[in-house]
Amino acid sequence: MKTPEAAVSFLSSRGLKLATAESCTAGLIASYLAGVSGSGSCLDVGFISYSPSGKVGFLGVDAATIHDYGLTSEEVAREMAEGALRQEGCCANVAVSNTGVADEVPEGDPPAGTQCFAWSFRTHEEGIVTFSETRRFSGERNDVRSAAALYALSRIEHYFNHIPLASRTEHSEQ
Repeated sequence: MKTPEAAVSFLSSRGLKLATAESCTAGLIASYLAGVSGSGSCLDVGFISYSPSGKVGFLGVDAATIHDYGLTSEEVAREMAEGALRQEGCCANVAVSNTGVADEVPEGDPPAGTQCFAWSFRTHEEGIVTFSETRRFSGERNDVRSAAALYALSRIEHYFNHIPLASRTEHSEQ
């Protein structure tokens, strides 16, 4: 299965638009999606916020969340995805975020390859439903980043299918 192609097909078939909020992957999620013909119908915006100040200032991540849970945490990933959907001018109804470490860190925690993800969906009730998970990938720095980006795309349909049917936002006009 070709993940970016499958993600474009899924998003397009349901009239969904995606926003990305990327740290460790630094734009690879959006880039992989943009590499697929027809992705213009489903890719809205991409945010790259590598630094803590970028996460706080541009995506609305609470500084206390970073302090309490660390940059590589599902809590930060969740706030990144939800923050992307709340940005003025963002027309997306799906957001995916990633934050993690690709290399060893001096204190050794979290271990290299640890990646935290979140997938947020706007619902009919104008709320946001968010799912998150942590995975660890092996390999060199860019192998980890690539695997994380592809994994993020591969789980969009999975989590969409976990939203109660009545709450799903699908658009037929696109």
